[in-house]
Amino acid sequence: MIKNTYFLILFSLICGNLHANTLPEPTEELLYNLKQSMVKIGTTTKSGGHGFGTGIAVSKDQVVTNCHVLGNANGVSISKWGTEYPVDSLQADWKHDLCILNVQYADLKPVILGDSSTLTYEQPIISISMPNDSPAPYVALSTIKALYPLDGQGVIRSQAAFSIGASGSPVFDYEGKLIGISTFKSPGKKAYFYNMPINWVKDLLQTPLVKLNSVHGVPFWDTSEEARPFFMQIVLPYQNNLWKDVEKIANNWIKEEPNHVEAWYYLGQAMQYLGNREASIKNYEKALSLHPNHPATLQAVALLAKKEGNLAQSDKLRITLKEINPALIEDLDALE
Repeated sequence: MIKNTYFLILFSLICGNLHANTLPEPTEELLYNLKQSMVKIGTTTKSGGHGFGTGIAVSKDQVVTNCHVLGNANGVSISKWGTEYPVDSLQADWKHDLCILNVQYADLKPVILGDSSTLTYEQPIISISMPNDSPAPYVALSTIKALYPLDGQGVIRSQAAFSIGASGSPVFDYEGKLIGISTFKSPGKKAYFYNMPINWVKDLLQTPLVKLNSVHGVPFWDTSEEARPFFMQIVLPYQNNLWKDVEKIANNWIKEEPNHVEAWYYLGQAMQYLGNREASIKNYEKALSLHPNHPATLQAVALLAKKEGNLAQSDKLRITLKEINPALIEDLDALE
């Protein structure tokens, strides 16, 4: 049975930093106003093909989207209420897959830029996507599931799914401030969805213009498997219960980023399912010392407590999870 002293220490860590997910849902007026700043992006290739993406206005003549939307484009335009406007130049950050398209005469309605450095786990967000076959923007209310530090900012993983044609779609906080750009997902049916932080866009706004067909690299998420960030490398082994692979990747992750809560959580999971209970608890403790409210670790410990018959501590952890976000209890029940 799990030692009570361990759980008392654990619970005291948890109680120090609760943030209840109690913000009111955004109004229809706010959602309507945000949709007015969205545009569709159309591209043509040298071979005569066509492509589509989504963009969001950050000034009256600038639209943010993903660079991969442009691909091998020979021409790019934006469409606002059925009227097309050509794109002559852009500002590009190909590594982070963010491009700002510069247009004239469209008189776009810009959104307010937020601050992605202040985001938190389980923070409620608004995702508005516009896939190829959608006659109107699609709104999804969800939460931030993970934050992955990269190049001074944090890549955002959310619950909100997006599909073909929705690359470049905006993600807002509940105040209607732009905090991210929907960019890529992991493979498989249980895909994770990733969004680029708005602070990278702010940096990009200060860079010089380049031509559409300028030489460029590839986004970090589209490099070779071994060159991708650890948070990408670990998804499929984790989802397919390849625990030795998870252990190896998590250990390599910790060597490079010893204070990354996600790495310690994954190592805890690997140790638990490989039968090393003591190492598992040690890694969960480390994760919670770095982030006392880390939802996935709290869920893992709650499940472990229940499995070992410590129902009182399991119930305490359930209360903690509920205070962070009531939906976490539903997720926990689905795991049991």
